[in-house]
Amino acid sequence: MSRIGQMPITVPSGVDVTVDGANVTVKGSKGELSRRFHDKVKVSVTDDEASVTRGDDSREARALHGLTRALLANMVTGVSEGFKRELEIQGVGYRASLKGRDIELLVGFSHPVQVSAPEGIAFEVPEPTKITVTGIDKEKVGQVAANIRDIRPPEPYKGKGIRYVDEYVRRKAGKAGTAL
Repeated sequence: MSRIGQMPITVPSGVDVTVDGANVTVKGSKGELSRRFHDKVKVSVTDDEASVTRGDDSREARALHGLTRALLANMVTGVSEGFKRELEIQGVGYRASLKGRDIELLVGFSHPVQVSAPEGIAFEVPEPTKITVTGIDKEKVGQVAANIRDIRPPEPYKGKGIRYVDEYVRRKAGKAGTAL
């Protein structure tokens, strides 16, 4: 029994959820998201609630039940509020700047690194050492933030690199050295 899958999704006012077979489209003030779900689960919409039910108790249907509910809840949240992921840059001389819709990173390479914003994603650089990735698709926002972090992940000795704001980087001791 999926506890997450059984929970109903409250649809806020201004958000429209339409179901066409396995295709579900969610429209809101921030945009529109559409996704095709598996045939083993059914999405039904009432006035201000959406619910997900499964056809049988097979292992695959049980697994898809909670997944479908979570994906649908993320779609509703995305078109009404949106998602954002914050990154911070640490290191002497490391910084980011906004160039149109794209960002330019100076993170210790011999050249600046350009990161272009995919469709539906926006970048903000409130400070030279902070980057905010925003969008309505949670999956895409997280993936773009992970791609930016992979350009220069934090290293364990000095902590230099690009990290999430809430990320803890475990530090290592350097060389102990030998005394003669």
